[in-house]
Amino acid sequence: MRLADFLDPTAVCLALRAESKEAVRDELVGLLRVDERSTDTLTRLIRRREALGSTGVGRGIAIPHCRSLAVSRLRLAFGLHGRGLDYDAIDGRPVHVFFLIVAPPVEVANQYLQVLARIAQFAQQPNVAEQLRSLTSADQLFALLDEKGA
Repeated sequence: MRLADFLDPTAVCLALRAESKEAVRDELVGLLRVDERSTDTLTRLIRRREALGSTGVGRGIAIPHCRSLAVSRLRLAFGLHGRGLDYDAIDGRPVHVFFLIVAPPVEVANQYLQVLARIAQFAQQPNVAEQLRSLTSADQLFALLDEKGA
């Protein structure tokens, strides 16, 4: 399983414009290009998940995620925020790198937890956080994922 299998290049934004935690989640969901009703559902569910505890995992990275009937398969979105945002991360530092995961409630292969773990492992590799922050194209993101075996 490779992260790139779930990430469409159109769901990558290297210049997020949001000015708040709430707005960046909305912007990330928008990258999935789902209909308005699904967008509303996903946004609400991600907010509900964040209320349980921040998905800011440290080192400038957050992995907001949820399960919903609004999607038929697991999908990822990736966003980069140049200035960084206060995201209530566990290390208290601003978040620059965002991986959004959305998945249906039931999956035969239960990829949701595997993808979440794969992103977390990838993000903890030496220099990956810095490399992610310096991306200038979606192609560079895909090359980095491939290079690191993620």
